[in-house]
Amino acid sequence: VVLGIEGRIIDCAWTVAFDPKYDKLLEAVKEATNTGIKTAGIDVRLCDVGEAVEEVMESYEVELDGKVFPVKCVRNLNGHSMGPYQIHAGKSVPIVKGGDATRMEEGEFYAIETFGSTGRGHVVEDLECSHYMKNFHAPHVPLRMPRAKKLLSHINKTFGTLAFCRRWLERPDGGSAAVHGAQGAAQEKYLGALKNLCDVGIVQPYPPLCDIKGSYVAQYEHTVLMRPTCKEVVSRGDDF
Repeated sequence: VVLGIEGRIIDCAWTVAFDPKYDKLLEAVKEATNTGIKTAGIDVRLCDVGEAVEEVMESYEVELDGKVFPVKCVRNLNGHSMGPYQIHAGKSVPIVKGGDATRMEEGEFYAIETFGSTGRGHVVEDLECSHYMKNFHAPHVPLRMPRAKKLLSHINKTFGTLAFCRRWLERPDGGSAAVHGAQGAAQEKYLGALKNLCDVGIVQPYPPLCDIKGSYVAQYEHTVLMRPTCKEVVSRGDDF
């Protein structure tokens, strides 16, 4: 779930399972994220957050169909700082030890998110891509394809530098009824234009990330604001 108000972003996520055999995996990522939140704070080193997360996450194991799997941190995924209209603002919050020693600073927003896996703890891009985002520092590239110019104008007006998926482009409102009204903004025959925008670096594709076949991965995420005298979990609700 990503919520933006005047460019300020709240980023949070959680994995839902409808079989209790996965409960320990879900508990692992929830407790690891909560540990990351407890560890975070002004002047705290990012690597210290990662080390605390890893210690909690990898204390768990899950039994699936009679076989016990250790829960591993997905070591090539991270939390991140956030800025206005910029969901990834430059600082990464590791979820394993040995990361960046850069310190958190007052006024910063962070997505503290953890990923636990029953696989090898490393993901690779795979399968068909459906999610995209305009690069915050997109280059000024002359576009020769008229459809690419048209699609970029639509992306700028509708999503700016926030993420979107292809099915939103195909909706009658083109991805936002607030911007375009209920009808008349659906994008057609846009795949070639979208590929062109990706090829020149204006739009970044975000394909699915997969661990080894047959493994299970869970995620848990909250947004934290570093206030002068405290840290506030701005995504926290009564039941989450």
